[in-house]
Amino acid sequence: MTGDPTGDPPSAEIVYLPRWRPRGSRPGAHRGRDAGGLGTFRASVPFLSQPDARRIDIRASLRDPFEGVHVRRFESRVPVEIYALVDLSASMRYRGEADRLALAAELCAGLAASATRIGDGFGLIAADRTIRADLTLPATRHRSAARSLVGRLAGASCRDGSAEGMIEGAHRLLGRPRMVFVVSDFRWPEDLVRRVFGALALHDTVPVLLADRAEDEGLPDWGLAELEDLEGAGRRLVFLRPSLRRRWIARERERREALATAAAAAGARRPFLLVDRFDALALSRHLLTA
Repeated sequence: MTGDPTGDPPSAEIVYLPRWRPRGSRPGAHRGRDAGGLGTFRASVPFLSQPDARRIDIRASLRDPFEGVHVRRFESRVPVEIYALVDLSASMRYRGEADRLALAAELCAGLAASATRIGDGFGLIAADRTIRADLTLPATRHRSAARSLVGRLAGASCRDGSAEGMIEGAHRLLGRPRMVFVVSDFRWPEDLVRRVFGALALHDTVPVLLADRAEDEGLPDWGLAELEDLEGAGRRLVFLRPSLRRRWIARERERREALATAAAAAGARRPFLLVDRFDALALSRHLLTA
């Protein structure tokens, strides 16, 4: 899915299926846990197991050799809530092949449009050291409200070197299960990664790792590179050479593997790697197979 996070809705849809069977009485798009009078027909069952005279199945009742009364059982279709928990710590202002924050905003725009299109609620919590109240939205089915906040996300400031507010954001989601997309470059201490995933253990959690080819595969074999620590450790001039490039790429691979391990330990899905540009079809395939 591609599109302007501040303008028109994206042109393709993100397809997702929650891992759990939600409860609820409001009509929606997902298979619910409860039987209801509306939804998808599942089976005819004895009247005593679901005593609802409005749903009597005359044909099944007439076919019963024991003259039992049967009723139609329907599987309810209910909505879910989709949340994006977005990291706004200083490393998120990185710009290489793509603007990292704009990439996060484009992803959130796609989630908001796809969720509200089928009657699901979309909410957003952004955080650095604390929750950013100006960039927080409780789950809503109103597309215009979601689109407005996502538009502001693209121009947000990322100055604080800490992402501790992601813990507070995760705690705000305590209660019924939701589908939560954790959007970050995950350049955090390992302990923070574990605590965030642990706090989201109740939910269907999808880590979205924002990356850039210029950070690893796009590095040249030879040359001078001025590196800046966006979280305040200053600048450094580095002489690139093949051996250093190989070690650099290996460390990035290890970091991604450690993230996947931490996610799996907390019951989260396999991280989705979002590199340089947003592809809704790739994300949909990931969500349907991860």
